[in-house]
Amino acid sequence: MSKASQRTSARDRPPVVILGVTGSIAAYKAADLCSQLVKQGCDVRVVMTADAQKFITPLPFKTLSRHAVVTDLYDEEEGWQPTHIRLADEADLLLIAPATANCLAKLAHGLADDALSSIALALNPQAKLLLAPAMNGKMWLHPATQANVRTLTARGAKLIGPEEGMLSCGYEGLGRLWDVDGIVVAARKLLK
Repeated sequence: MSKASQRTSARDRPPVVILGVTGSIAAYKAADLCSQLVKQGCDVRVVMTADAQKFITPLPFKTLSRHAVVTDLYDEEEGWQPTHIRLADEADLLLIAPATANCLAKLAHGLADDALSSIALALNPQAKLLLAPAMNGKMWLHPATQANVRTLTARGAKLIGPEEGMLSCGYEGLGRLWDVDGIVVAARKLLK
């Protein structure tokens, strides 16, 4: 199939959104995000880190997305192609919400030690990357995190948030996951 016909067939299908969920208390909000994206006509594929699974199980995402959830780099579906490479090739948008400080650091430094970071590193060049950070305010404001954010934005990543407010750690400040409705709007804009 030629590249032109691949682009034509891509327009005939719903946009493929890889929803990365990392280990933050805000991970539970990603279930609502998944549901809203599906209702907006997106084909959502969820990839969860091991830490995300400490906060929420894959089952809600499997039910809401109507797809198996990738929880391990070596999760393999039918066929010969590794799942993380197939998803990286198919993606129109990689949306990581919540994106922890650890996740931002991995992406900025090109680490690929789990399914999500491997997808990010192998992401097709036409796909967009949208990050919705959520973490303790001191972690967000740390010079290392801010340097990682600058690196990622210089490479074309878009960030939404974080918001200011009461954090789950008991502090008040900058670090809350952006409002889910706002994340959906930002995702839809990047998909146009």
